[in-house]
Amino acid sequence: MGFVDDHLIPLVDQGLGNSAYLVDLGDGRALAVDASRDLRALRAAADRRGLTVAYAADTHLHADFLSGAVQLAADDGATVLASAAGDRAFPHTPLADGEETDLDGLTLRALATPGHTDEHLSFLLLDGTRELGVFTGGSLIVGSAARTDLLGADRAEELARAQYHSLRRLAGLPDGTAVWPTHGAGSFCSAPPGAERTTTIGDQRRANPLLAAPNEDAFVARLLGSLGSYPSYFDRLGEANRRGPAVLTSAPALTALSPAQVRALLGEGAHLVDVRRVVDFAHGHIPGAVSIALRDQFATWLGWLLPDDTPIVFVAAPGQDLAELTWQALKIGYERLAGHLDGGMEAWTADGGRQQRIELLPADRIADRIAERRPVLDVRQRAEHLDGHIPDAVHIELGDLAARSADAPEGAVVACGHGERAMTAASLLQRAGHQDLAVLDGGPADWAKATGRALEEGA
Repeated sequence: MGFVDDHLIPLVDQGLGNSAYLVDLGDGRALAVDASRDLRALRAAADRRGLTVAYAADTHLHADFLSGAVQLAADDGATVLASAAGDRAFPHTPLADGEETDLDGLTLRALATPGHTDEHLSFLLLDGTRELGVFTGGSLIVGSAARTDLLGADRAEELARAQYHSLRRLAGLPDGTAVWPTHGAGSFCSAPPGAERTTTIGDQRRANPLLAAPNEDAFVARLLGSLGSYPSYFDRLGEANRRGPAVLTSAPALTALSPAQVRALLGEGAHLVDVRRVVDFAHGHIPGAVSIALRDQFATWLGWLLPDDTPIVFVAAPGQDLAELTWQALKIGYERLAGHLDGGMEAWTADGGRQQRIELLPADRIADRIAERRPVLDVRQRAEHLDGHIPDAVHIELGDLAARSADAPEGAVVACGHGERAMTAASLLQRAGHQDLAVLDGGPADWAKATGRALEEGA
């Protein structure tokens, strides 16, 4: 058994595409790296081993989630380790390039690796002089490097050039050094080609296309060319993490609201989010509700589509996990959670509440609609659309749709990869006044199979 098997516990957030790490230091204490505010998985892993978190290290000011380091300091007395250049406004040990932290048997060395952010550090874990592994955060990741445009498009090239030098610095470590990135497949901070979340320096030197770039200009062109859109909430969380998230003193809970209370909140400007399954939303929902199904990606779309400074009311189905809903909202800084409709849609209709519907149709029935010259609206990311879409489909990414609802065709058949994003899009269009909408239950591949026709590639 090696160090990884005995001491390193990766904690993967499938929805955000990120990994945190818990390192068992062997004496009842642990090091946490890039832990999010949702500490449930980390707590469970620590409890199984009887560990107390003594150190909480953050590689950078995260844009996609609130850090859990401040909470670990409050709960466990953890020492927070972070870049001196980050100007964090809460107690921490500020580290500059090359500075080391003695973990009583192991050593953690800070390596300045700017690019993803200005103040980005990687943390090299050493046993004596032997390099065990390096926590690379948003620098070197599996098959790529994290994006460099989060501080503004005007700085993207400058930071990409910094990323070039950071990756080459990391590539100078011994081949056998383990690489433990934060960002991975599914993260909007990066665009890795596969599902592997950890790697080695040697594997990346051989297989990472960015490290194969012949020069700095080629590297910059490849990295910037791989960047797609990212959730709008990314623009505010870096500063929230610099200030330090508020410490939670108890497990959060959602208030149960009567239909009358829900109506009053909506009258005062609250937003209504329906987290039920797509099929349930299609069959009947409260007018004006936005469909964001409660799944791994819930936080991403909540943060992309709704403001964080307006109260939010939720509609859930019986048996749905309200704690999961609450934690997903809190980990991206959504604090104004007004509550949930007590009794769900059954209570709403029993109280005389009106409903709206949206057609959810399988691929063969959607094919008939398209054959009748109904327009198709594809709301996937640009790269997904270019890889293959229903011929003649209008493309507007879901993240842009609220601002561009007037550009969407009337009476559209809305499509995505499986149906969840399409129903979210249809709910936004319906809220904006669009009528006669239909949603493809499935994706373009299902349409192609049902019709025997090929998908269209490219723009």
